Amino acid sequence: MVLYFSGTGNSHFIAEMLSQALHDEIISLNSRVKSNDLSEISSETPFIICVPTYSWQIPHIVENHLKETELSGNKKAYFIMTCGDDNGNAASYISALCDEKKLEFMGCISIVMPENYIAMFSSPSDFEAQKIITTSLTKITAAAEIIKRNEKFPLKTVSTTDKLKSGIVNKMFYALCVKASKFYATSKCVSCGKCVEVCPLNNVKLKNSRPAWGKECTHCMACINRCPVQAIEYSTKSQGQNRYICKFKNIIY
Repeated sequence: MVLYFSGTGNSHFIAEMLSQALHDEIISLNSRVKSNDLSEISSETPFIICVPTYSWQIPHIVENHLKETELSGNKKAYFIMTCGDDNGNAASYISALCDEKKLEFMGCISIVMPENYIAMFSSPSDFEAQKIITTSLTKITAAAEIIKRNEKFPLKTVSTTDKLKSGIVNKMFYALCVKASKFYATSKCVSCGKCVEVCPLNNVKLKNSRPAWGKECTHCMACINRCPVQAIEYSTKSQGQNRYICKFKNIIY
C-alpha cells in the first residue's frame, strides 16, 4: 500500500508512479490528517510511504500521524523522500519510528524533485521543473523494482554534517521558521477558498472573505503555490517567485 503526504504534488507524483508500477492501493495522508482520521490502515503488501523532506527529516505532522495510526497486516515499510538536495540522516529517525511501530524498516531513499519551498528558496521555471521530474523517473523505476524483489533499499553513508542537519538544524528550523505569521493575501485575492481546501492542518480560514492563518502550520506551501491567482505571499521572500505545482498528469510515462 502506498501512502503519501504532499503539499504541491511531488510526493503525490511518485506515489502515483509506484502505485501503477506495483498495482497497489494508494492513500492520501493529507486527507487523513485534515479530517483527523486515525483509523487503522491494513495492507497485505509492504507500506510504501512517500513524503517530502522538511529540513532533512520526514514532516513532523506525518511522523505524529503514523505514530497514532495502527498499521496492520504486512510489517515491512519503505520510505521515499522527495527533496531539493538530500535527506541528511533521516533514515535514522525513520528507523526509530519503525521500531516503535514494530515495522521492519526496509530503507529510505531520496529523490530530487523541483523546489517548492518559496518561503526560503527559488522555485524553478516550468521548463526546469519538467526536466527535473523527467530525470527522477529512472530512480522511481529502480525503487519499484527493488520493492518488487522484496529487497531493502541500499544504505546511505551518513556524515557528521548529515547528523547535524537532521538533528539540531531540524529542531531550529521548526522552532524558528515553521510559522504561518508571514503569510498574507494581496488585493488579487478572489475569495475562492482554495487555500482553505488544500491546507492539511485546517490552519487557513476565510474571515470577511479573506484568508487568515492560524498557529498550526507545517510549511507545506500548498496554500501559496496552489492559489489560482497567485494572491498569497510569504513576507517578501515569495514576491516575484514562480509558483510550483507538480503537473504530473502531463508527464508521459
